[in-house]
Amino acid sequence: MSEEARAEWPLWEVFAQPKTGAEHVHCGSVHAPDAEIALQNARDVYARRGEAVSLWVAPSTAFASTTPSDEGPFFDPGQEKIYRHPQFYKIPREVKFR
Repeated sequence: MSEEARAEWPLWEVFAQPKTGAEHVHCGSVHAPDAEIALQNARDVYARRGEAVSLWVAPSTAFASTTPSDEGPFFDPGQEKIYRHPQFYKIPREVKFR
């Protein structure tokens, strides 16, 4: 397949579950024309040696993310929303800490 043909296919993000009960983690991306082929490509690239028991694929366009320039203002805690601060919550006695 030519690079030109592959560039026309959408990019899919791949998440793999290494063992049953573990969380899925992002492991990379594949190009594919649809979800079924994306799963097959993900299997061939990221699970061919038994490294995963489950795969998820999602179109890259379905994700939104922050940029490095968002570091300050986007993540600064909202001081005007005092209900988000932990001192306003009482921990029940029944809750045990480890």
